[in-house]
Amino acid sequence: MESLGDKRCLNHASREAAARCPECRQFFCSECITEHEDRVVCAACLRKLARAGVPRRFRWLSLVTVGQTLAGVLVAWFFFYSAGRILLAIPESFHEGTVWRSGWMDEE
Repeated sequence: MESLGDKRCLNHASREAAARCPECRQFFCSECITEHEDRVVCAACLRKLARAGVPRRFRWLSLVTVGQTLAGVLVAWFFFYSAGRILLAIPESFHEGTVWRSGWMDEE
């Protein structure tokens, strides 16, 4: 059985291998590998792992953002609708200023 020192880097044939990628099972030198989630993987496998993980999180994040936006619009609509209903319920004499002249304050 050959040792790791006998193997050569897939990208740099003149360099001896420092590790074997557990994803693609190829040998790489210390410059061609990186640590990801407590494992040593090559750059190509790291790109595949990163690409596979992003869309799932992005879908949920965008769905939550859309839900929060719709909830905010609904709350704002309800607030302004209620404020409008309250203003419409106030008698017309209050808006014209005649309610103060009706004499209810003169009873003292």
